Amino acid sequence: MSKRDSNRRVASPFVIRKVAETGDIDAFNHVNNARYIDWANEIAWAHSEALGLSMEDYRRIGFGCVVWRHEFDYVAPVILGDEIDVATWIAENDNRVRLVRAYEMRKTTTGAVVFRGRTKFVCIEMASGKPARMPKEFIDAYRPQIGE
Repeated sequence: MSKRDSNRRVASPFVIRKVAETGDIDAFNHVNNARYIDWANEIAWAHSEALGLSMEDYRRIGFGCVVWRHEFDYVAPVILGDEIDVATWIAENDNRVRLVRAYEMRKTTTGAVVFRGRTKFVCIEMASGKPARMPKEFIDAYRPQIGE
C-alpha cells in the first residue's frame, strides 16, 4: 500500500470534536501549530483506549508504541470559535515493530480539511526502551483500516 493510499480518510474513523478556544490562539489570530499536535496526541490516546490499550495496559503488557516520526500538513487556518472534527485511524501496521496512525481535521460546519498528518510509531519494550516485536494484543488492536 502506498503512502498516498494509506493516508486517505477511512469510512469510519475515530472522531472527537474540538472547539478553538482563547488559549489555542497565537499572535497570528489562528490556532497555534503546536495545538494541532496536542489534538493529534489527545485523539491518538483516546482511540488507543477505545481499542482497549491504555497506558495501564502498556505497563501491564510491558510494551508500548512511541513516536518515531510526525508528518503534518497545515492546510487551512482555524480561528477562535471554530469547531473541528478531529479524526484518526490506523493506516498501516507491519505486525512486527512499526505502525502508522493517520489524522485529518475538518471544520465541522463546512467539512473543509484544515490539517492532515501521519505519525509513525515504533513498538518498544517498556523496561529497556529498545525496539521490540509487537505483542499479539497490539497486532489485534491496531489493525489498519482501508481508505475510502
